[in-house]
Amino acid sequence: MTDGFVILDFGSQLTQLIARRLRELGFYSELVPYNQSVEEIKKRRPKGIILSGGPSSVFDADAPIRNVKELLDVAPVLGICYGMQLLTQELGGKVTSAENREYGHNTVTWKKTWGKYSSDQKVWMSHGDVVEAAPKGCEVVAWSSGEHPAAIEGPGFRAVQFHPEVSHTEGGTEILRSFAVDFCKAEKNWSTGQIAEQSLEQIRAKVGANEKVICGLSGGVDSTVTATLLTKALGRDRVLCVFVDTGLLRLNEFQNVMTMYQELGLNVKGVDASKQFLGELKGVSDPEQKRKIIGRTFIRVFEQNLPSTDEYVWLAQGTLYPDVIESVSPRGASVTIKSHHNVGGLPPDLKLKLIEPLRELFKDEVRALGKNLGLPEKFIGRHPFPGPGLAIRVLGEITEENLTILKKADAIYIEELQKRGLYDLIWQAFACLLPIRTVGVQGDGRTYDRVLALRAVTSVDGMTADWFAFDPKFLAHVSNRITNEVRGINRVVYDVTSKPPGTIEWE
Repeated sequence: MTDGFVILDFGSQLTQLIARRLRELGFYSELVPYNQSVEEIKKRRPKGIILSGGPSSVFDADAPIRNVKELLDVAPVLGICYGMQLLTQELGGKVTSAENREYGHNTVTWKKTWGKYSSDQKVWMSHGDVVEAAPKGCEVVAWSSGEHPAAIEGPGFRAVQFHPEVSHTEGGTEILRSFAVDFCKAEKNWSTGQIAEQSLEQIRAKVGANEKVICGLSGGVDSTVTATLLTKALGRDRVLCVFVDTGLLRLNEFQNVMTMYQELGLNVKGVDASKQFLGELKGVSDPEQKRKIIGRTFIRVFEQNLPSTDEYVWLAQGTLYPDVIESVSPRGASVTIKSHHNVGGLPPDLKLKLIEPLRELFKDEVRALGKNLGLPEKFIGRHPFPGPGLAIRVLGEITEENLTILKKADAIYIEELQKRGLYDLIWQAFACLLPIRTVGVQGDGRTYDRVLALRAVTSVDGMTADWFAFDPKFLAHVSNRITNEVRGINRVVYDVTSKPPGTIEWE
């Protein structure tokens, strides 16, 4: 598409959030590599160009540097974090390494604002270098609490040192809106409905008329929306869904979800591969190994269940953008946080071609897409459940005993959240079984049993998250139920870590 916004990806974990915010505002946007040629950028006829943040310093020998002057000849430019430092350096200003780095919450004081937000704005920062002097002819219009330039503007560009794309920045969306509307004079050209239309068109264009798809189902929202989307695009007879019981699902999950899939009208086949998965995971404790083993085993199971016909040439997965950006860098120089079982772990001898219709979307966009496709609210509103399942919630080695303990405890936790009306207020809640034992007293006797950690976070898109502030009475009640009803647990703790610095899952 043309007449939208081009975002040059310099490797930030948050780059796709910029595109998502602009789409929410009604403007089409897409990511391209930071070094894409100016000729290719011109073909898109962008209304504006955005330089993302990134993990590099402009002083690094291998820093992703490009000529920003040629970009200013194409369209107005907005620099974010690393993008501001790059603009400053390339236009003749001065960037230095800060003695006091700025990470997390900060307050920015504006002498003039770009839109409707407080002149003392609460923002989210993540940088080690700072702008010491703006380029000649440019103005510093905001300062951080550390007295570093936080926003500058000049001929044809604006730049901010913080991240307006994250939900932790108050008024951040207004800064992006002002850039699009006031600075670039862009008109709205994007809506949620277009995601569904575009996805259906792309699937039909990619999958040949005589080709069929096998779709891996995990029981979660992402893979179910993928299967529904494919079925609508190609028809039920051309999409075979395989729902695998890995032995790593929650209590009664396989039976309950199979019933739901049948109600949705999917062409679904259930496969019990629990012994195969648990056998492959025997003795494995490292989370990266777990994820890769599960990814490979999933593919093997799908291949083993392929019909004896050459028509099935595609494998569909419900991969989302947060999975991708944490696992590999799709366009820029982002840092791998952790591998996801469905990203980059496919065996080299895979005979199926890969199709991932949701790869550029966030969870809330997927939920909106699911509603557009007619999926019931009771399913769309389910908390995210990782593809590797309980394998990454049993920290350490996976055993039948550990899984049984965790399934019972997790079921109690979720049941209490639903009974108290808390479930829908939380983005994701789950329990983790820790690989440690502690001394306890139960029934007037000494116990030496396992520790269970409870996790609950609020989020919009899963890229950043805050822990949910429960009433202590609720936590006490859940802890009491678990330690009374689940043999093998004598201590329950609650995780009060945000993302960042932690991730939502423990592994």
